[in-house]
Amino acid sequence: MKIAIVCYPTFGGSGVVATELGLELARRGHEIHFITYSQPVRLALLNPNVHFHEVHVPEYPLFHYQPYELALSSKLVDMVKLHNIELLHVHYAIPHAYAGYMAKKMLKEQGIRIPMVTTLHGTDITLVGNHPFYKPAVSFSINHSDMVTSVSQNLKEETYRLFDINRDITVIPNFIEVEKNKNEITTPCERSMMATEREKIITHISNFRKVKRIPDVVKIFDEIRKTVPARLMMVGDGPEREPAEKLCRDLGISDKVIFFGNSNEINQILSYSDLFLLPSETESFGLAALEAMACGVPVISTNSGGLPEVNEDGISGYMGNVGDVQDMAAKAVSILSDDDVLCRFKRDALSVAQKFDIQNILPLYENLYRKALKQQHV
Repeated sequence: MKIAIVCYPTFGGSGVVATELGLELARRGHEIHFITYSQPVRLALLNPNVHFHEVHVPEYPLFHYQPYELALSSKLVDMVKLHNIELLHVHYAIPHAYAGYMAKKMLKEQGIRIPMVTTLHGTDITLVGNHPFYKPAVSFSINHSDMVTSVSQNLKEETYRLFDINRDITVIPNFIEVEKNKNEITTPCERSMMATEREKIITHISNFRKVKRIPDVVKIFDEIRKTVPARLMMVGDGPEREPAEKLCRDLGISDKVIFFGNSNEINQILSYSDLFLLPSETESFGLAALEAMACGVPVISTNSGGLPEVNEDGISGYMGNVGDVQDMAAKAVSILSDDDVLCRFKRDALSVAQKFDIQNILPLYENLYRKALKQQHV
């Protein structure tokens, strides 16, 4: 199949999932065309089946905000015609499904029929998409997609609750490349650069937005270190980073915390880690938790959103109520204070993650693509 993938080319979960999906599809012989405003951060153009087409948005003084949706829909039309693309897979309802629908309509007038699969990832539904300004466009875009998927059952239910949706949504969870992680983890590392031999390494990875409850990460760690010698690795960047650094100073633990910023060495950092913290207000899925588990790192998370579908309480880690710092810290200590218990949780975290291996998930997308193409030609 010749497939166009539209996504945000950023460090965020949706961009990572879309990129890894496209790369694996290419390895299986499909021709993949990434269409976005810059090259996705994890995109390697070493496979002859992988192509990248940049969307340029001309600047005109008339526009206070440049019309990206218009540029994207026009680019989609041009690329579909030039490369005989058979199917569009857009990640995020807005603006991508909206632009994809416009491209479909323009192509149809030229005698070209092409199906569009829309994958819902989370904030496009629960945060941005639910804003009154965007809600009608989101509902329209979902209802006019040929196939719709969501990354968790919870997100599917939230979509039906928040929007007037009259079509089926298929749950296809996010995935991880377990074997790739194992290969990267075997890379020689310098753990001593991050912590002493007797210190446990605790990690958090996110976009440092309010929904991630970054102060709770710091406070949980502060409670843990009172019982278990530990260091905290903070990976990512965003508006909550600076307040978090100040909180560390106020608590007198700055020497125990490393802020990495955005990093392409996440698997290497996780390979040193003993525990992962994700006390989010909500998560549509919890891809960061899954990435940790795939590296054999148990997770302490909240029980909100789609997290219970990923983090199995008492097996791959523990869950707690949103904001209950003391409870999550106590559960973390119960894992970290006994090496035998820690080893069991590490082993079981990897075992749970293997259920989400890309080899198990990718065929679900391939089957959906074939169904969409078949319906298009009926």
